[in-house]
Amino acid sequence: MSNNDYTSEIRDVNLSYLMIAQQMIRQDRAEAIFRLGISGEIADLIAGMSNAQVLKLASCNMMLSRFRFNDTTILSTLLNDKAGAAAAMVHASILMASQAPETIV
Repeated sequence: MSNNDYTSEIRDVNLSYLMIAQQMIRQDRAEAIFRLGISGEIADLIAGMSNAQVLKLASCNMMLSRFRFNDTTILSTLLNDKAGAAAAMVHASILMASQAPETIV
């Protein structure tokens, strides 16, 4: 893939992320904050964005969503969980609930 291909793919991912984030926030703000790992202030900004703002932000050349597992121990534990997929999902939810939401500094 060339850099132009990556840029196009990133734009598509960003647009999808922003659209689903807006829907989630508008439907159930508290759950969206938890599932997206964002602060209430960021949730309010995303929910209030116009379509033009969503398209403009989605067009940046950086991923807007972020991989939530920064701790290799947590990710390794989830990947090697012998209890099964259902237990791994519950385990992941518990671990992520203990992390503070991301904020833009």
